[in-house]
This record gives sequence, C-alpha cells and structure tokens, in this order.
Amino acid sequence: MSLIILSIITLLTIGLIFWVLSKMLLYGKWEYGIYFLLLFLPFYTTVLSVTYLTTGSELIVKLFQFLKEIVILTSLICFVLFQKNLFDYPFRFHQVDILFLALLTMGFIYMVIPIGEASTINKALYFKNMLVPGLVYFMGRNTLFDDREIKFLFKGIFLIAIGAFFVNLFEKTIDTHLQSLTGYALFNQAINDMEPTGNFGLTWTFETQATTKRLASFFSDPLELASSVLLGFSAGLIWFLSSKRENWFVYTMVMLCSLGSLFFASSRAAFLSFFVMIFFIAMIFRLYKLIFLGIGFFLFFVFYVVFLASDDFYYFVVDTITFENPSSAGHVLEWLIALDSMIANPFGIGLAMSGNVGSVEEELRVGGENQFLIFGVQLGWIGMFIYILILFYGIRTALKVFNRTENLMTARIAFVAATVKFGLLLPLFTANAEVYAYVSWLTWWMVGYSVHAYQNITYQKTLIA
Repeated sequence: MSLIILSIITLLTIGLIFWVLSKMLLYGKWEYGIYFLLLFLPFYTTVLSVTYLTTGSELIVKLFQFLKEIVILTSLICFVLFQKNLFDYPFRFHQVDILFLALLTMGFIYMVIPIGEASTINKALYFKNMLVPGLVYFMGRNTLFDDREIKFLFKGIFLIAIGAFFVNLFEKTIDTHLQSLTGYALFNQAINDMEPTGNFGLTWTFETQATTKRLASFFSDPLELASSVLLGFSAGLIWFLSSKRENWFVYTMVMLCSLGSLFFASSRAAFLSFFVMIFFIAMIFRLYKLIFLGIGFFLFFVFYVVFLASDDFYYFVVDTITFENPSSAGHVLEWLIALDSMIANPFGIGLAMSGNVGSVEEELRVGGENQFLIFGVQLGWIGMFIYILILFYGIRTALKVFNRTENLMTARIAFVAATVKFGLLLPLFTANAEVYAYVSWLTWWMVGYSVHAYQNITYQKTLIA
C-alpha cells in the first residue's frame, strides 16, 4: 500500500517539476517557481515521511528534500538568463528591500566569523533557512502576473484549504493522525534524530494538555496547519468581498473549511490570531460587520467552554489564561532565557544557537519559542529590530497597495499579504513560525509582489506630476 502511495506521490511531484521547469527553461517564465512552492510545501513532510517509510533510503529522501531549493535557484538563474539587458533592468530600492538585504548580510557575516559554538555546517544550513525567504521575496518583488496567473495561484490556496479540512475529517473519522500512517515518527527518528514522544507516538505537539488529539492534516504538525488556516481564510474572504454574489458558495466553503481546520488543530495562539486578524481587517478596511462576527465567534467559544466543554478542556483553557498550563509557562521560561542571553550578549551569540530547526543542536539551543527572540539571541538586538521593521514596512506597504491600486488581482494579493502577516504576529511570539514554509514563504512572495506594485504606482505618479 505504501509503495502505491509513494508511486502516486512520485508521479505527481515529477509532473509538477516537469511543468514548472518547462515553463521556466523553455518560455522564460521564471516566476512559475512560486507554483511549485504553492503545491509542494503543504505536503512536504508527508512526502518525505512516506518516501522514507517505503524506501528506507536517506538519499532518496534528500532528493525530495532539496527540490524546493533547486526550484528557487533555477527560478533565479532563469531570471538572470532571460533578461535581454540585465544592467538596464529597472529596480528601485524600497525600505523592505534594504532591510531584507541588511538582515541577510548580518546573517552571512555571522556565518563566516568565529562566533558561537555551532559547527560551520550548521551555521551554513541555518543561513540557508534565512536566505530562502529572502529569495522568495525577491521572486515576488520582480514578478508581474496577469489576472489568469494570479487566479491560478488563489485556486491553489483554495484547494489546499478545502483539502486540508477533508483530510482532518478523515483523521477524525478513523480517530488516527494521518502522520501515524505515513511513517512520520520513523522519518523523524532516522533523519532528524528525534525520538517519538507523546501518547500517540509522534510528538507532544500532536496532543493537548488534556491528551486529546490535535490534528495536522497533511501539514508537518498542528501548529503549521493552524498558521496556514489564516492564509486560506484571508484569501477566501477577499474573493468573497470582491466577487459577484452568485459566486459566494466556493469562497464561503473555503472560509468554513479554514475555520474547521482551526478547531481540529486546537492551537491557542492560532485561535487568538484569527480573532486579531478579523479585528485588523475590520478596522483597516472598515468592514465593521466582521467585528460583530468575531465577537459572535468569541462569545460562542466562551459559552462552549463554560457550559458544554468537558472538565479537562475547561481547565485547559483556564490554565492557559492564567499561565498555569505547562505549555504556556514553558513559553514564558523560553522567553526569559532568550532575553537573559540578549542582555548578556547584545550583539548575539551566533547562528544556529536558537530556534527549533534541524541545524540547531539541542544541547546548544538558547530559547527557541519566539521568532523575534530567536533572531535576537543569534544576531543581537539589531538583528531582531531589523526583522521587526521588515514586518512593519511589509504590512504597511501592502495596505497602501490595497488602497491605491486599480488592479483587482493585485489588490487581492496585497490584502492577503497584509492581513496574514499581521495575523501571524502572535504565533511569532510562541513559535519559530518562519519554519512553516507554506504560509511563511508564500506570504513573503506576496509582500514582495506588493512592494513591486507599490513602486510602480509611486513611480507612475511621479512621472505624471
């Protein structure tokens, strides 16, 4: 059975690679690399797990593992090769461009200088994890899609949101995590040197404090699913608000499926992030009915917890609010450890010394459950503030594009970029959220696309003036 599944996965991946690379190499459509990321990243860990379960080969796993980097590099090479005169290519620096370059430059310097206890290989791997989001941003920064191409991108987001929910329903029906069937624990043990933990033989992330299952669908874990939900809901909402009313069903279904997956993932940070995102959308875009919708969901949740939920879930919520929950207390402890390191070492202690990625060795790790502090521990206060400014200017620029552009598809991308990046701010406080490649990379691409649109709008207005 696993051999059949692997064969299907291999054929689909080869077909996707062939389509994307043919568009890049034969037609110069280097921007199509984003489609590969869109359709591959949500299934990334599932693909690797099934591959190892079936073949037992680390080499074959590595081939699948580096496909995303190969596609990104091929995309950038094609960008250079298909420019008729690269030196005449119009590129005007924006604040986000400069800040991204500053962060990556700091990362490169900290990789080569002798600082920190991490090995050179681990530093290089960690820098690669920093570099790739910057390259994806660069892709978006130089992409100009037509309406058909942007529509295809959103269709992919819709299908992933709906598909994730139906896989959640399947998991719920058989009362088993999908990861228990795909060899997730075996893959982690062999490739990532992570022993199975928790009551379900996966990791503690897959269960609540009350030992109820947290589902992840085909994503790597419930936290990544919960963060990705924000992308699906935001995309469905903007298409619902900006389309003819006879097309309401599909977009409503996307939003409802996203909400359903949010409940299956049982992430406290994502629940709160969803309400924060709804409030942000309502205030910025003057959609005040959404505030009442958000209040309604919140009151329903309170009613459910107080009157309908089991005692275990009730005390789980109460302990979370009062920080008596071990997980919540653990976050606070990790923050204090990271802050103590930043005070003692204001210029950082080097790459691969914080965070929850594979290149960070557990015995060297300092902090790791707050994306801001992760950068602060490694790159110092300056690195952390640069990252914060990237988010600030990225969100602000996307908002400006949404309000100023006359192109509906560009406005939709800008809307999703601004709202999802804002909604992700809370998960960034409780997790190494930049490792959630699907939602992180795709929204960085959208931020880059928004900055490109902003520069075009500003430059055209300057010419007219």
